[in-house]
Amino acid sequence: MVRVLKNFYRLARPALFALSPEEAHEASLKALECGIYPRELTTDDRILSQSVFGLEFKNPLGIAAGYDKDARVPDAILGMGCGFAEIGTITPKPQSGNPKPRVFRLLEDDALINRLGFNNGGHEAALRRLEARQERGGIVGVNIGANKDSVDRGEDYVLGLIRFNPVASYFTVNISSPNTPGLRDLQAPEALDELLTRIMSARRRLVSDGAPRRPIIVKIAPDIAEADIAPIIERLSAHAVDGIAVSNTTLTRNGVKSTFAKEAGGLSGKPLFARSTAMLARIYRATDGKIPLIGIGGIGSGKQALEKIEAGATLLQLYTGLVYEGPGLIGEIKSHLADALRSAGQSSLAAVRGRHADYWAKQPL
Repeated sequence: MVRVLKNFYRLARPALFALSPEEAHEASLKALECGIYPRELTTDDRILSQSVFGLEFKNPLGIAAGYDKDARVPDAILGMGCGFAEIGTITPKPQSGNPKPRVFRLLEDDALINRLGFNNGGHEAALRRLEARQERGGIVGVNIGANKDSVDRGEDYVLGLIRFNPVASYFTVNISSPNTPGLRDLQAPEALDELLTRIMSARRRLVSDGAPRRPIIVKIAPDIAEADIAPIIERLSAHAVDGIAVSNTTLTRNGVKSTFAKEAGGLSGKPLFARSTAMLARIYRATDGKIPLIGIGGIGSGKQALEKIEAGATLLQLYTGLVYEGPGLIGEIKSHLADALRSAGQSSLAAVRGRHADYWAKQPL
């Protein structure tokens, strides 16, 4: 099945790539909305299942935020074989984002650069969609952010938590996008402390009123200075976040060959793999492996997915790899992980998690 999908995508990719990146993105969303996507026909191998922050994941794969910004296709994402879906980044008010063109394919590099700027339809539209599909089950996270023109960005995150708490399996607090001016400043320890104080207080109030306690994950950038890792982790640990997503896109252009490298925005895809994995391993070591990590950045094969887990990831998210490899990548990764575990005589992903963290943590950022 994986080989069939990969061969089909090789035939379909030229037509998609004849469209602009945003047009191709929209075309894929419309196809999923119409039910045109490859279904997972087999049950996931139980060796890939795990319990993470109180949720039961049948496999560790999800599609990263930015694909389904408005909760249009979470069930299709689950139906393709992902263990979880994440919608967003979603802001309280609708916003159009930055001027077009704002997404660029770096074909020589298997990469993308985007400067979208949290374009989305706002809380209300996404909330209606999630309410309508709530009885279908599955793990669906909500990635929350702040409007560009907000006078109180902390309040925007709190509003997201309150509004989506009835329908979200978990929350990701996105403070690492490079495309909203000043957003990454929220990663500074003092600002992070203030933001998490407000978010965690809001969650405690919800729980005290009888609402479900939803896990809170914080998504950080791969461009954090080495000296800032320890104080950031200290703040995240002090507030007992449930998980850390490592990482978002990068502003660096190391090793990029395409002429589009000069475009402003965040770089994703193959060139991000080494940097994001090195950051992942540093975070894993800084937390002593006690906080679940979502490994994101540059995964384009089963081998790279396993390397993320060996560097410290508990869960994984894909995006740009799917653009270049197609939906067959999901099945390829799951098969590779299951085969690798059995070949090593292991019975769970936890057995190999972080075993190469020391190696990856020594790699340059």
